[in-house]
Amino acid sequence: MCGIWGTFGVDGSLTPACHKCFSCIEHRGPDAWRIEQDAREPLAILGFRRLAIVDGLHGMQPMRLHQYPRTTLVCNGEIYNFKRLQTQYEFPYETKCDVEAIIHTYHKFGMEDTVKKLDGVFAFCLIDGEKRKIYLARDPYGVRPLFKLHDEVNGVMAIASEGKGLMGLKIKSNETTTLGQFPPGHFEVWSILDNGKVKKDYTEQYFKPGTPPRFEPFVAEDVLKNMDLKEKTAYLLEAACRKRLMAERRIGCLLSGGLDSSLITALVVKLAKEEKLPYKIQTFAIGMDDSPDLAAARTVAEYLGTEHHEVKFTEEDIKEELDNVIYHLESHDITTIRASLPMYLLSKYIKKNTETTVVFSGEGADELAQGYIYFRDAPSPKAGHEESKRLLSDIYLYDGLRADRTTSAFSLELRVPFLDIQFTHHYLSIDPTLRQPQNGIEKYLLRSSFDKSGLLPDAILWRHKEAFSDGVASLKKSLFTTLSEIISERLPEEDIIYKGVQPTTKEAKYYRYIFEVSFPGQHHFTPYYWMPKWVQVTDPSARFIKHYAASSSVNN
Repeated sequence: MCGIWGTFGVDGSLTPACHKCFSCIEHRGPDAWRIEQDAREPLAILGFRRLAIVDGLHGMQPMRLHQYPRTTLVCNGEIYNFKRLQTQYEFPYETKCDVEAIIHTYHKFGMEDTVKKLDGVFAFCLIDGEKRKIYLARDPYGVRPLFKLHDEVNGVMAIASEGKGLMGLKIKSNETTTLGQFPPGHFEVWSILDNGKVKKDYTEQYFKPGTPPRFEPFVAEDVLKNMDLKEKTAYLLEAACRKRLMAERRIGCLLSGGLDSSLITALVVKLAKEEKLPYKIQTFAIGMDDSPDLAAARTVAEYLGTEHHEVKFTEEDIKEELDNVIYHLESHDITTIRASLPMYLLSKYIKKNTETTVVFSGEGADELAQGYIYFRDAPSPKAGHEESKRLLSDIYLYDGLRADRTTSAFSLELRVPFLDIQFTHHYLSIDPTLRQPQNGIEKYLLRSSFDKSGLLPDAILWRHKEAFSDGVASLKKSLFTTLSEIISERLPEEDIIYKGVQPTTKEAKYYRYIFEVSFPGQHHFTPYYWMPKWVQVTDPSARFIKHYAASSSVNN
């Protein structure tokens, strides 16, 4: 996890406004920073905030290689197949940094094939000075963030890992200037004009959820051919964790005690032993009061033998950090903000009290494996399949955004194996009937794939408990009482008319009010409120879905 930033075509070069914008993403890379400008492209400026994870000595960016001195790269990401690409194509790497593979692959195959050959998560900007081209690209599910500002009238474009890194420029620009997220699974080509201004050539989508890998997969088909469906599912999820162990910093796991995080933690602990990592895996759980999640996470940690950390947050913590959470999220979505509070507080604890920098989590499982309670109301297997694909397409706006922003706020790097390309392709290619909830149990196929593995005790693997389907089991009813108190104290009395999606409850109005303070006029950052489908509810929490009951709900 790092922070990338750049401006193209801005008159006055590196203005005070640009400096201030660049400083707004410092939290994404506290280890080092650099801003570069090449006199041959005087209106092209690139900045980088580094969190050193791989190749601490030579991994600084912007990156240029002796072989390609006119090519410059800034990238926030991890390229898991960088060694395989080197072997396949005999790339003469100069560093041990995984993102170097992007430059070599681009010069051999061009950008269209490059993005398809990368097995990893990434958001990058590459400048080819010889061709006077700029390339932007983002990974298939938007695990790594990227924002773009575009002023077509004045030939200006700018990029940053977070919207806050461009708001200063947006406020000073004209009304036609746009600012928003660069879409996942896309790349874009720009031309640098003779006067230093820039012009977009075209945008192309190279990936949709379920697209098969276009690269040589981490697990060869020959390895899988004799496995049954459940064996293949378990094997590919383990492989997704294995490739993500790539790090020179300490690895830990976020552990809620639910299926998703428990599976990932169990696999990471297993693989850490195989890889002989020189430390015990740390696990981190958070809850309010005597949350059942804390007890469940404790059970998993004891079973796996991790170095476990348990954090309890209070109403005062919520009051202190709620506005900060909204600022870091850059969202006014109700579900996302609620879900982000404990994850933000847990990340804060990890940063302050441990040396763990890389954290694994279970994000993506609910979208992929139909884990939300409302999937029980899907009118058909096909409808459930289409909803999974829709959720995965938009995960970068909601759960993916939450996971990235709450961890990056405290300079942690998040890794999400459930969004692995080979694994998601496999899972979405399974007969939709088999992926539906079975006997009132969400993610039945995923659970049963690990049923005989011994990775987790049955009490956890098949755990039933009172849980919110928006993935926030630790947020008990007392949280909603606390939020109501905060909103009553802080919400302006007068109604404010906003553009875009309209807040109708006091809670939604407060979130929107705080959002507009830092991101005025950027309502489109949240294009719609996340809500369950096929059910008649006005609140996104599963508490209001008819299936929600301690005796029948399954942990998310």
